[in-house]
Amino acid sequence: MNKTLSKILLLCIMVMMLVTQLYAQTISVSAPSRVVAGQNFRIVYEIDTRHVSSFTSGVRSNDMIDVLAGPYTSSQSSFKMVNGHTSSSSSITYTYTLYAKDGGTYSVPAARAVVGGKTISSKPLKITVVGSTRSNADRGHSNGRADAEASRDGAVASSPSQDLFIKVIASKRRVHEQEPVLLTYKVYSLVDLTQLEGKMPELTGFHTQEVEIGQQRSFHVENYNGRNYKCVTWSQYVLYPQMTGDLEVPSITFKGIVVNTNNDIDPLDAFLNGTPRYSETRRNIVAPGLTIHVDPLPNRPDNFSGGVGHFTISSQLDKTEVKAGEPMTFRVVVGGSGNLKLIKEPIVNFPKSFERYDAKITDKTRLTANGLEGNMVYDFLVVPRQEGKYDVPPVELTYYDVSQKAYKTIKTQPLTVQVGEGDGTSTIVADYTSTSKQDIRALKSGSATVVQTGEIFFGSLRYWLCLLIPLACFFLLLFIFRKRAIENADIVRMRGKKANKIATKRLQKAYSLMQVGNGSAFYDEVLRALWGYVGDKLNMPVEQLSRDNITGALDEHNVDRSIIETFIEALDECEFERYAPGDAMGNMSKTYHSAMTAIVNIEEVMKNKAKYHHSTIGAKMLLLIVCLLSTSVIQVHALTKAEADTEYKKGNYRQAIRYYEDLLKASPSAELYYNLGNAYFRAENLPQALLAYERAHLLSPGDKDIRYNLELARSKTIDKIAEPDEMFFITLYRSVANSASSDTWAVLSVVCFVMVLIFVLLYLFMPRSALRSTGAVGSIIFLVLFLLCMLFAHRQKQAFLNRDGAIVVVPTVNVKKTPAANSSDECVIHEGTRVRITDKTIKGWLGIELGDGREGWIMEQQVEGI
Repeated sequence: MNKTLSKILLLCIMVMMLVTQLYAQTISVSAPSRVVAGQNFRIVYEIDTRHVSSFTSGVRSNDMIDVLAGPYTSSQSSFKMVNGHTSSSSSITYTYTLYAKDGGTYSVPAARAVVGGKTISSKPLKITVVGSTRSNADRGHSNGRADAEASRDGAVASSPSQDLFIKVIASKRRVHEQEPVLLTYKVYSLVDLTQLEGKMPELTGFHTQEVEIGQQRSFHVENYNGRNYKCVTWSQYVLYPQMTGDLEVPSITFKGIVVNTNNDIDPLDAFLNGTPRYSETRRNIVAPGLTIHVDPLPNRPDNFSGGVGHFTISSQLDKTEVKAGEPMTFRVVVGGSGNLKLIKEPIVNFPKSFERYDAKITDKTRLTANGLEGNMVYDFLVVPRQEGKYDVPPVELTYYDVSQKAYKTIKTQPLTVQVGEGDGTSTIVADYTSTSKQDIRALKSGSATVVQTGEIFFGSLRYWLCLLIPLACFFLLLFIFRKRAIENADIVRMRGKKANKIATKRLQKAYSLMQVGNGSAFYDEVLRALWGYVGDKLNMPVEQLSRDNITGALDEHNVDRSIIETFIEALDECEFERYAPGDAMGNMSKTYHSAMTAIVNIEEVMKNKAKYHHSTIGAKMLLLIVCLLSTSVIQVHALTKAEADTEYKKGNYRQAIRYYEDLLKASPSAELYYNLGNAYFRAENLPQALLAYERAHLLSPGDKDIRYNLELARSKTIDKIAEPDEMFFITLYRSVANSASSDTWAVLSVVCFVMVLIFVLLYLFMPRSALRSTGAVGSIIFLVLFLLCMLFAHRQKQAFLNRDGAIVVVPTVNVKKTPAANSSDECVIHEGTRVRITDKTIKGWLGIELGDGREGWIMEQQVEGI
């Protein structure tokens, strides 16, 4: 009975636990009951079990709500142990991220899930959305307007939380017609902004141009209203007002994506269960509009060109002496900053006998943060038809100077043309409007040769050592050859050197006698071989040849005692066997073998001694050669040059420029400067391209690619300044000297000097008269070449040390007659023109000389030295 009762009781407890578990498995939901339009919020569903076979919610997008993300699923488990009993619990969570767009009531139906084969559900939701995104935008706009009124140059719009907003900055709020305004959009953020999109709409009353910032926009920290924000300049526009009055720049809505981090989710759980801790949220950021007041220009003069800003004008002729019927080009250049593209074409009053063609207009302007800068070039092709002397009157330009708030008229200098009698053949005018198809040469790939600009080889200690060491070797060779000549005159010593050969011949003759069995003649020949060998080798006369004298002489030459005894025994055997009875062939073979062994052993000892002496000298000479080679030029391979080359090939010229300039800060190189010039040329920055090519040419004047690209870049400059004529031999001298660097000429001079010494040795020690004549002529030729190489090396070294060349890096420069801002102008030159600096004594000013000899003064920051 008790057992039955216990089973019933246990069954009831299990049923109760099952029912309790089923009732506990419900879906709980959490969500705000009230949200503000324009904000993000979450709806979270939680089920107290992990065994969910399916889940369906009623969260949907409609006119009031956008579902940004979800559902994100996460699960949790916990274990407890109380009095030895272990219990566990688990749950699963479904999270949605939503965005409230407009006011109203958002109804969310009940969510359903299947747990253990049964369907459970949540309670339905109702969420009240207050306000609308439009009203928030208007409020942001009005707040931005208020902030803009408080600041003369900026306007601010932000999200309600002030964690992400855009500030709009106008360089000027009140301008004249055609006066440029720089508009800047800056993003301030306290969140993780990963994407931002927004475009400037078509503006009424403005001519708009966007300033190129590039794809690499980098954030920096900036303090605004007491808080540090991550800030970036997102876009810039230059606006040219075409109408007067109040012109509106409308507000722009930028669409961004912000990455949010859910700190409620445990990182370990996120890692183990794959639960995402990050979510992306779409944000609309409204950049406020602003108003720019445009004043009309004062009463415009009749000759007003339409230019507003600050300008210069210049003119030049490609020829000052022509024949009738021969075409020439008259160039007018309008430069400066302002609305250059909107200026009318200058009017040139040519003489009546000049046939004029339409102008070719070349745009050399670039848009910067300061507005449009550069030059507009007008090339007029004219053909004089009658001979005579003609004056081309000055060309005028009237513009409105925004700095002085007045109209100004500037003029070019008058030019004179001498037209000679024509030959009647120049009747066809070429199409000068066609453009050249020439292009720069390709990059220099591979490693870069680093140039040590701190020490020039010519004139250095290394250079003089490279001359003195061969000279010392020359005198050493003189001594060696002199000693050898004395040795050649010493007949006895020569006999000693030939002793082995003579003895070998005699032993060969003895061997032939042994073969035919002529014992008497055999022993006589062996004795002559032995006594002759030792006499010649030891330089001993015949009367001194004895066994005791031979033993003492061989001891002095450090011949081993056993070898000496072998030689003496060979003598004794030979004399004994001459008269000994027995086997003649056997005795002769024994005697021949003893004599041969003795001579070979003595010769080996004597040769080893000589080899040791010569090897010591050879080792010293080898050490000297290694020391000389250690002073050679070393090539350093730039580790990141390949990366810069890759960016150039991809068309990322600005990034390539940054890479090349970083590499050049570490070590100068002609290859790097050449590639930098190519990158600047492709980026249409001609002054910096010329500067880089000039520096590359300075380091490697003999490089044909550098010279070609330099000449091509020079042909693109505006100013065509003809250099004065010079004597042909001076031109030849300069061209030859400029074909190589100072170090190259210095190395060649060392080579020529060594060749002079070699040919002198040839002249002194060669017995044949033909070789002596060759040595004399060769030494004279290489001496002349040596002196010329030294002269060229000295010239190139002085040119490198006294660098006085510079490139104009600003669009237009007024060359002054004296170093003062109010001085009269000598002439006008333009970007890319090469000048020679003649005076640096006055602070802020540089005295310069142009290629045609004209001199003047310019401001220091207008040029950059080569």
